[in-house]
Amino acid sequence: MRILLADDSGLILERMQEMLKKINHVEITGSYTNGIDTLNALRTLSPDLAIVDLKMPGLNGIQVLNEIRNENKILKFMILTFCSADYYQKLAIQAGADYYFSKVDDFEKVSMVVEEMLANEKKYAIN
Repeated sequence: MRILLADDSGLILERMQEMLKKINHVEITGSYTNGIDTLNALRTLSPDLAIVDLKMPGLNGIQVLNEIRNENKILKFMILTFCSADYYQKLAIQAGADYYFSKVDDFEKVSMVVEEMLANEKKYAIN
């Protein structure tokens, strides 16, 4: 599974990379710190999953999601943020986010979701 990471915090990017590298069959296609670079990378690298921060310079996570959903309906998209307000979660889901997690409460859920996605891929793989 090819995963693109985007967060304006270098520390969060490092933690996500460390966590995801422990999972077999995961490739990090790139890490980005702003929304414009993230959107360009999503268009060129075609990852299977994007894990994107809500608040970033350039474009925020929901703006990136709105743009990419116009072009790519199958990309799995996860918002990972410190903003746990229901308002932002509703905006993200309306824009087409598959997952919305709090960095404070749900950080470890990211790896569990990725593992579930990989298991589902194997389950439905054509031999």
